[in-house]
Amino acid sequence: MNAVAHPDARPDLHRPGVGAVLVSTWRVGTPERQRAAVDAIRKAWESREWPDLGLLSYSVSLGTDGDTLLHYSQWTAEQAYEDFVRTYRDDRNAEIDAAVPGIERVELRRYAPIHRSAVRDRTGTEELPGIVVIVEADFEGPDAGSREEWVDVVFTALDEDAADEDAAVRPRSGGAGAHFHLSTDGGRVLNYAEWESERAHEEWLADEGRSSEAWTRVHHYPGLVGGRVKRYTPALSLSAGV
Repeated sequence: MNAVAHPDARPDLHRPGVGAVLVSTWRVGTPERQRAAVDAIRKAWESREWPDLGLLSYSVSLGTDGDTLLHYSQWTAEQAYEDFVRTYRDDRNAEIDAAVPGIERVELRRYAPIHRSAVRDRTGTEELPGIVVIVEADFEGPDAGSREEWVDVVFTALDEDAADEDAAVRPRSGGAGAHFHLSTDGGRVLNYAEWESERAHEEWLADEGRSSEAWTRVHHYPGLVGGRVKRYTPALSLSAGV
């Protein structure tokens, strides 16, 4: 059973059976090398049998910075990923590195399945969101409760935004979905957010409404020690052939 590639596709974030999510970042340097790396990934995976070890999907997105790649993979369990590393990963990476020398593999983090999500209702003719915004929030110590409470505070702020939109106080934001993962090491929350466009997200960040009391609580939450925001365009999603 070989891998099947779906160009420009996104992972099914609520796919049944997901027990672990692995998220990693590569730096490759230029937009041309981004595309070359995606092509090399597709070739390396399509030319081999799908590793039947609990890997459910593997998706790659291009950073709008022209440098990075985001890798998002869904597994039945963390042990399935460890088995893949031991038996299948090296030859794939060797082929990719031969095609695109000098890739910097920056970080790999492990997450539990989605903790909480919100998705805007879409019409049947509405296009899929154009970009993915990855928001990473880092916390002091493995206090999972504080991370869960912080996510609740974010949802309170989002609910207030939605109420303002319904009241026509501000135009529709362009956000299509927000999906929160908690890292298994206790130190990070990752929001896999879907947006209509990069411009829509930039305008939302510049919106004065984000200085509200609710968003102030988000940004100054106890234990929150840092964060990053990066935007990506879906490039490739791989899964097992039927």
